[in-house]
Amino acid sequence: MKNLASFFLLGFLLLSCKNSDSNSLELSALSDSKMNLGNSIQNKKAFSANETSQNSDSKKISRKLIKNGNVVFETSDLEKTKLNIENLVQKYEGYISSDSKNEYDNKVNYYLSIRIPAQYFDSILKGISNQISKFDSKEISISDVTEEFLDIESRLKNKKELEKRYLEILQQSKTVEDILNVERELGKLREEIEATEGRLNYLSNQVSFSILSVSFYKKVNNETSFSGKLGESFKNGFENLKSFLLFMLSVWPFVIIIPISYLLFKKWRHRNLTK
Repeated sequence: MKNLASFFLLGFLLLSCKNSDSNSLELSALSDSKMNLGNSIQNKKAFSANETSQNSDSKKISRKLIKNGNVVFETSDLEKTKLNIENLVQKYEGYISSDSKNEYDNKVNYYLSIRIPAQYFDSILKGISNQISKFDSKEISISDVTEEFLDIESRLKNKKELEKRYLEILQQSKTVEDILNVERELGKLREEIEATEGRLNYLSNQVSFSILSVSFYKKVNNETSFSGKLGESFKNGFENLKSFLLFMLSVWPFVIIIPISYLLFKKWRHRNLTK
């Protein structure tokens, strides 16, 4: 009987140890799972924060591009083509900065320099292309000035911060010499700031407004050109003849007096010689 009680007691102790070990393992696994889950969440948060930061940086830095172009083409009606281009420029909120016309022996040429908002550059180029058969030449250039733009903005910011410090020092200055020294440095710094702002404004203007140079021409008949020149020469000759006649009429007294005076002088001299 005593042995039987000892056997049951030993079995109960073994069972308790197994349950304790099992609970311990379950708690350990649960703890490890929580730790892994926490690390995973932290990693996801870190990755999300890093991705957000990268997206934010990419949004802050927008490319600064200067886009210009040059096109040449032939047209059958110069004035109509010019009017169509002027309408396109007005439609896309641009303006014509220069307008010139040249005439050669067999060609009449118009040259227009157009300033157009950069976002409408392709639109106005397409509008011109739709009105002609082909371009004799078309050149498009794109310059990336993002790095220069950011560098100028950074230098300008630093110069303005330095200007604030100089102003603070100026308020704390007590002697005339210190005040004059600070004001001299402020003057130099202000010149640098204005020069930097000027360059930044220039780049901003070049980025905002593209330049499109448009040259179009019409060929003329060589014979017509020669006939025109011949008629012009005849007209000029007739005008010169009229001018000469008017000049002679204005000096007719001298035309009469000079020959008569010469004849009288010659007669008088002859008499003196015969005596």
